[in-house]
Amino acid sequence: MAIEGARTDRLGVLLDQFDQAREMAQVRLTGLGDEEYLWEPVPGCWSVRRRGEAATPEAYGPGEWVLDQGAPDIPASEYAEVARQSAGGMPVAKIAEDWSVSTERVEQVLAHTGTPEPDETPVTTIAWRLAHLHSCFAGGWEWTLGERRQDPKLLVDFTPSAAPALERFWALIDRWRDSVATLTDEQLDTVGLSQYPYGSDPDDPFTAVLSGANLEFVHHMAEIALLRDLWRARHTTSG
Repeated sequence: MAIEGARTDRLGVLLDQFDQAREMAQVRLTGLGDEEYLWEPVPGCWSVRRRGEAATPEAYGPGEWVLDQGAPDIPASEYAEVARQSAGGMPVAKIAEDWSVSTERVEQVLAHTGTPEPDETPVTTIAWRLAHLHSCFAGGWEWTLGERRQDPKLLVDFTPSAAPALERFWALIDRWRDSVATLTDEQLDTVGLSQYPYGSDPDDPFTAVLSGANLEFVHHMAEIALLRDLWRARHTTSG
């Protein structure tokens, strides 16, 4: 289906994609309450928790509430990306640095053949997904368009309440979008325009970084939408 007024320049295509995803996401998040926001559909979920109650060894955040995070690893879903990095000439040591893992772990992934093992990424709450996105985009803005000095893990004061979390999140997302819209073609082509310290951003042209940010937004919002569906249907039983 053709979209009236759709742009065809590369920045316009990425902005239109982001705008449509944002519009759909905001509709899907309407009416989100605290109980649903923190709902853990299975044992062992990652979520937003009080600092002394974190369920993971690498949980982070600047305040009383932190975001669960496990020890760094390369999930099975990213094996192909690691292979592409290696095929493109990136040294194993650099790949390891980008993923915050050992060179031995990268070599294990590169030596893997056949179908990847099932991904062991944990189930997460809506609170976790939203906070993760907030953290990523806050860090992306700071290290591309801001002062490039604050640790991304200390930029977001996480909250167990859905309403303030959403209010702060949409404000940050709109700042990101409006700032990106001002970039020139030269900036889009600039390798290292983003100096985000976790990952490969400093080695990539910003067009690739922006495309990746869109993908991150879309796939996590799709997961949140599914969690909302499961919440609504949680007491439904088959006849």
